[in-house]
Amino acid sequence: MKKTKTKAPKQKMSGKKLAATIYRYRGFYLMFLPVFVFAIIFSYLPMVGIRYAFTNYNGIKEPVFVGLKNFQKMFGMANFWSAFTNTIVISVTKLILTTAFAVVVSLFLNELVNIHFKKAVQTILYLPHFMSWVVTASIFSLILAPTNHGLVNTFLVNIGVLQPDKMIYFLGSEKWWRFSYYLINIWKETGWQTVIFMATLAGINTELYEAAAIDGAGRWGKMRYITFPALANTILTVFILNLAKVMNLFESAFVLQNDAVLGTANVLETYIYYQTFNSGAIPNYGYTTAIGLFKSLVGCILVLTCNQWSKKVRDGRGIV
Repeated sequence: MKKTKTKAPKQKMSGKKLAATIYRYRGFYLMFLPVFVFAIIFSYLPMVGIRYAFTNYNGIKEPVFVGLKNFQKMFGMANFWSAFTNTIVISVTKLILTTAFAVVVSLFLNELVNIHFKKAVQTILYLPHFMSWVVTASIFSLILAPTNHGLVNTFLVNIGVLQPDKMIYFLGSEKWWRFSYYLINIWKETGWQTVIFMATLAGINTELYEAAAIDGAGRWGKMRYITFPALANTILTVFILNLAKVMNLFESAFVLQNDAVLGTANVLETYIYYQTFNSGAIPNYGYTTAIGLFKSLVGCILVLTCNQWSKKVRDGRGIV
């Protein structure tokens, strides 16, 4: 007869042992405590306000429960669907472009031999990340201005592409706004993302490149068979993490948009802002809370879907 092996039951950690373990690693718990308190105050406590999504609430009178009427109103508004579509298109396109440019720039920086020159270039590239969006919008409003003081329009006139009386208002034209917005985001955010990819490239074993050189691989062969596979996991991880912020597009769009381009530039966050503070009527915080709840659910679904796809592509490895 075959003997069946019985697994020993897992012993639960006693209270004294748990207390001793916490005391032993008290330094780590103290470092974690501010982050924990911050998350509770600013991430979890505000979730109590979800209940207002099912009420009519103007901030003065007591909230009145209305069930799903706010969601019915939301789904019936053409402006809401326009803002939702703009959010998805602008955010995903921006994410793809900035990630792609960051990867390309990282690969070129990795090929630079002069260490001092490489560090100088990398520093210059990621400095725009620390500039506020208000300052960035002011700078590019001047650069793209449809006047003789606008650098881009003046250059296009000088080379004969435009006539002096037909200058382009890049930030005031629905045809050119998104193109300008993407370029500004690439300028501002690409350098910062290169930090992550450069860290990955720095961790690649140099012996792999030496072995590839012995086998006759050139520069492009090394990039194809060593560098790109090493970057693949980092690219996917960065993409999924940034995908969680796709629906939270506000500051960059808000400071660059104007009334002339709202049909193209109005996103969910700015739509909520205008509905709350610029609608000309008493705001209904219940309605805007419902939009925020819907936005959060869509963002969660996007991340979980992409994570499941990542597990299929990377043999069961995801980030969640």
